[in-house]
This record gives sequence, C-alpha cells and structure tokens, in this order.
Amino acid sequence: MPRIAVIIGSTRDTRFAEKPAQWIADFAKSRGDMEVELVDIKDFDLPFFNEAASNLWMPSSDPNAVRWQNRIGEFDGYIFVTSEYNRSIPASLKNALDQAYKEWMKKPAAIVAYGGVGGAFAADHLRTIAIELQMVPVRGAVHIGGGEFMKVHPMGENKPMSEIEPVLTPGATAMLDSLLWWANLTKKGREEDLVKEAA
Repeated sequence: MPRIAVIIGSTRDTRFAEKPAQWIADFAKSRGDMEVELVDIKDFDLPFFNEAASNLWMPSSDPNAVRWQNRIGEFDGYIFVTSEYNRSIPASLKNALDQAYKEWMKKPAAIVAYGGVGGAFAADHLRTIAIELQMVPVRGAVHIGGGEFMKVHPMGENKPMSEIEPVLTPGATAMLDSLLWWANLTKKGREEDLVKEAA
C-alpha cells in the first residue's frame, strides 16, 4: 500500500490544525488501502530557508532541514492540512515546502483547508506551489468553513469533528480516491525511473 503523510501545516501554540489533521488521518486509515502517518512540522524546528540553493541542485547544510527531507521522502503522497492566513497558507508551511524539493517530486498532494471560506484561497495557492515542486495536486479537497468551522473550532462550539463528519465525508472520500489512484500510478513511475537509472 502507498504510504501517505498527513502534514500539519500550522505551528502556532493555539493552532486548530491538529483536530482536522487527526480526523483526516483516522478517516484515511479506516479505508484500509493506504498507510497513513501524521507528520508535524512543529517537531522539526526548521529555520527560515537559508540554503545556497534548493536541494534539487545541492545538499542542504542545516541538519533539521535534512532530517525533514529524509522524513517526508519516506512517503508516496501527502495530505496537507492548512489554515488560511490573509488569503494564503501559513509561513510555517511555505517554509517547510521550500526546505525540500527532490522529496516532493512526482508524488500526489491532497488538501484539507479551513477558515472563513473553507480555506479556499490557501488551497488554491498551495496547489500552485505543489505544481512548481513537481507534485501532482488532486482536484478534490476538504474545505471546513462557515457554520461547520464554528461548530468544531475552539472559538466556536468546540465540538468533536464527528459533529460535521457527514458534511465532510463525500468530499473526503472523493479526495482520497483520487490521491490513492495517483499515489499508485506515480509510485510505479518512480520505481521504473530507478530501474532506468540503474541500467
């Protein structure tokens, strides 16, 4: 089965991201057709990107950046969980994306976004970044906004994610179906590339 990382994109002390991240990880695991792990950017203490170049061109020097690269390189696809800050993604997520390149390439990316308009602007921006990093962003996404957002956010009713799961399930299912299809296809393609390189 393909290995999928659910990447928690916010590092704020008061972040909400862990709640939807754990929900989508559990939801994806329950399918039984992919291995799913939570990966928290906060655990890596990444500096602001300060390398001479992307690791596509030369090895990174910062040990935490290298540790991050090694960790995300283990996976065949990604689910990014992102908030929306001023019509874009958090700086912590952008920096984490910039800290690697080779590890993202030729792998699918799905998005769970949240905010006043369901994180739609952040999701669109994230798709553009993913394309530049040679990922394959899937069309479907999970958007948590409006009344559903306030039901589960601590500044609202702070109810469990199960309270809004019926609303999220159709979109999450379609997103994961697409992610799985692309993960299997791109995994096979990367394996074929390795064989060609070794020949």
